[in-house]
Amino acid sequence: MITISLRPVGRYWGTISFASTLYLCPILDLLLAEIPARLQAELRLGLQEALVNAAKHGNNLDPSKTVVVRFSVIDNQYWWIISDQGSGFTPSSTSNQEPTDYLPPDESENGRGLCLLHQIFDQVEWNRKGTELRLCKQMENRRGLSLRR
Repeated sequence: MITISLRPVGRYWGTISFASTLYLCPILDLLLAEIPARLQAELRLGLQEALVNAAKHGNNLDPSKTVVVRFSVIDNQYWWIISDQGSGFTPSSTSNQEPTDYLPPDESENGRGLCLLHQIFDQVEWNRKGTELRLCKQMENRRGLSLRR
């Protein structure tokens, strides 16, 4: 089941919550509905990775646990806050790492998602417990309409 609140307007946050699943197409469609078409493919990949991590690694695909996504547009920034009900994750505490520093060894089957998140989003931050991920994509400044001809 998917629960949806109103779309964000101004500084308000919309919310989507869903049972832990990897069937994410309708969730991603809703989260990207207001995103410019030129950014949708890249942001879809990043959001999919974050949602898979929350459902699979956070909630162990337990359908009794939910993933909650809050989203908003604030000034020229798109924000997503993704929460799971898992036991947490201990992210790296170094904030000035290169995105490729998050790559796992070549023989690893998992772990490339953190690198993707850091390449796609301008801000990637976890809460202390590691159950909430904050993602931000900065948009270029919109130019005001010129009144001159």
